Amino acid sequence: MNRRIFQVIDGVQKKVGEGFEVTSPMPGSRIRQLSPFLLLDHTGPMHVQPTDQPLGADSHPHRGFETVTIMYQGSLAHRDTAGYSGKLSPGDVQWMTAGAGLLHEERHEKEFARQGGILELIQLWVNVPKKDKMAPPRYQELRKDHIPVLPSTAQDKGTIRVISGTYEGVSSPALTFSPITILDIWQPKGAQLSLSLPAFYNTGIYVVKGQVRLHDNRVAQTKQLVVMGWDAEGIELSFEEGTTFLVLSGEPIEEPLATYGPFVMNNNQELLQAIEDFEQGRMGNFSD
Repeated sequence: MNRRIFQVIDGVQKKVGEGFEVTSPMPGSRIRQLSPFLLLDHTGPMHVQPTDQPLGADSHPHRGFETVTIMYQGSLAHRDTAGYSGKLSPGDVQWMTAGAGLLHEERHEKEFARQGGILELIQLWVNVPKKDKMAPPRYQELRKDHIPVLPSTAQDKGTIRVISGTYEGVSSPALTFSPITILDIWQPKGAQLSLSLPAFYNTGIYVVKGQVRLHDNRVAQTKQLVVMGWDAEGIELSFEEGTTFLVLSGEPIEEPLATYGPFVMNNNQELLQAIEDFEQGRMGNFSD
């Protein structure tokens, strides 16, 4: 039996910082149906002009959730006030736990900015349970070669990268606060693929590039998000062109949600405390 399909959502275009042209299908009206996932920003593909002054998002705070950045093209540099810094290249994933709070900034990596080129990445915001919202910040750097890959069931065609969780007995090294399975999948033209995920998990499919035909003959195309139901484990997909897509699946966090900009807490009092802590410099400062 296959999951029912709630909705196919188009993304909204926006600009983030000085260097990111973004399409966002989430948050939106279906945000509760995709908990613990809160936001999906798809940057690019966009052309970056050569420059000696890398563009990006200046220092800004976070508390109470995690960011997951998946690189497809180009290169990104990151640093934060917890002392972590890194560079993301195509195929790499960064999993940052904001926890009790930090400041961070993301910019086009210097050498990539100097040469110019195509930039494409996806950033997810992932909620954490109330008991973990004030955990110490944490930074997980998942290099391309360390992300497990298994052959798909489509006659050994295509690939499935297990970014988090366990799928078909293959486990990601990523540490999570609640059960979350993120799969980065590529399928060639003409392929068919059967997925199976726990029926009680919230599940969505985001098409990075290409086209997916779902089991009820509905179609999702580039930069569209499919929100699935909870009534079954199966998802049947077919592909009329080469397609890259993400499967976002996880156990829902059934707790109150209070959000304000870059803070994700459980009530308004906690939000006010987050704002005060940021304004008082308790989330750190960069020295330069």
